[in-house]
Amino acid sequence: MLRKNQQFLTQVYMVADMAVIQASFLLAWWLRFESGLFGFVYPIPIKYYLVWSLVYGAIALLTGLISGLYSPKRRKRFADDFIRVVQTHVIGFFLLLGTMYFAKEINISRSYLFLYMALSVVLIVLYRYVVKQVLRTMRRRGYNKQYMLIVGAGALGRRFYLNLQHHPELGYDVVGFLDDELDWKKGQTEYPEVLGKLDDLQAMLDRFRIIDEVILAMPYGHSDRYPELMEICERAGVHTMIVPDYYDFLPTRPVFDNFAGMPLINVREVPLDLAANRFFKRLFDVVFAAIAVILTSPIMLAVAIGVKLTSPGPVIFKQERVGFNRRTFQMYKFRSMQAQVSDDEDTGWTTENDPRRTKFGTFIRRTSLDELPQFFNVLLGQMSVVGPRPERPHYVELFRERIPNYMLKHHVHPGITGYAQCAGLRGDTSIEKRIEYDLFYIENWTLLFDIRLVFITVYKMLTDRNAY
Repeated sequence: MLRKNQQFLTQVYMVADMAVIQASFLLAWWLRFESGLFGFVYPIPIKYYLVWSLVYGAIALLTGLISGLYSPKRRKRFADDFIRVVQTHVIGFFLLLGTMYFAKEINISRSYLFLYMALSVVLIVLYRYVVKQVLRTMRRRGYNKQYMLIVGAGALGRRFYLNLQHHPELGYDVVGFLDDELDWKKGQTEYPEVLGKLDDLQAMLDRFRIIDEVILAMPYGHSDRYPELMEICERAGVHTMIVPDYYDFLPTRPVFDNFAGMPLINVREVPLDLAANRFFKRLFDVVFAAIAVILTSPIMLAVAIGVKLTSPGPVIFKQERVGFNRRTFQMYKFRSMQAQVSDDEDTGWTTENDPRRTKFGTFIRRTSLDELPQFFNVLLGQMSVVGPRPERPHYVELFRERIPNYMLKHHVHPGITGYAQCAGLRGDTSIEKRIEYDLFYIENWTLLFDIRLVFITVYKMLTDRNAY
């Protein structure tokens, strides 16, 4: 049943994509030739454009099928869908140009083609985003559900169940557990009941025909049962997924590799290890920082004057921080505290009602205006717009011994803002929790994730009460 539904959804998405592509064709035609926005151009008859639009639609659908654009999306992030849509249409565009070249078609307007491609991508991304949000809302309300059976009621299985409860938008319900050692009835614990032993898997699949997926979450020592259990699920036509017992050692999005014909899990490969991702992130940083410097120049001038008039000392406060690959750099901020009298390094942690702050400094810290000079750190390549916040060498040495995986944050450039800060973890808050958010960001980076965090930061600048 699940596979039939997925095939149906694949067909619906393909029909919808073709419809949007043809709607983009008509809209691009009107904008280019009839709206007057591009001046009057007498085009060749629309039927010639229509033929190539249908050809492009077929190319885009075929490319999407090959690239996995129409694979099941319930568990996927929208960022993944966005990337696949862009990749599909970029490849499809060049295939269309190649086809037109071999067909010796030279009369199609190039500006029209560009407009057509851009509209196709934008409209497909928009409608897919709307569909995803509607489906998530429906699932939160109990519609469009899928059902799971968890094999293994130990710590691993229970942890998977609790994590699943934090994501109601995925629309999964757990019908129960199977376990050879643990046993409890419905209502005795916060977990669904243990329905039987591992040998009862076939009977449970026959009894609960609504089960779509089986989760194997057994301790490492029981892995010898996997082949038998997986064969039972395959015969029943039910998807099987394995939660590895070494879950805590893996990133949130592990990369599967192949070496000498054997599947391997790459434990620490992250999206920004790819040169293309680093290029686009750096391009975004430079463009955003340059625009930010230009737009905020009057504000920075006003803040500089305010700092100078309200307390003696330099306007810019420079402090050594640890950045990418553990290299140190001088991070810039508008000075918000009394100037240090001695040359000794201040290793004190900023706290609420800190007596070292000036009155004007309290204001610019509360509104994050003191961070504006860090856009110059971004332009110098020392920081990124979004990333883990950099820390002083004194605290890096302290935390690296106390907090597991702390040093992994230095695999990417530090940021002016970050996922932890957007979650309210600023000022005197849990370092362990910050690292948890930083690692999630590193392992799940996308350009859309960066853009989303920038918008959240702008909103939080005047509302976050943890900054002091």
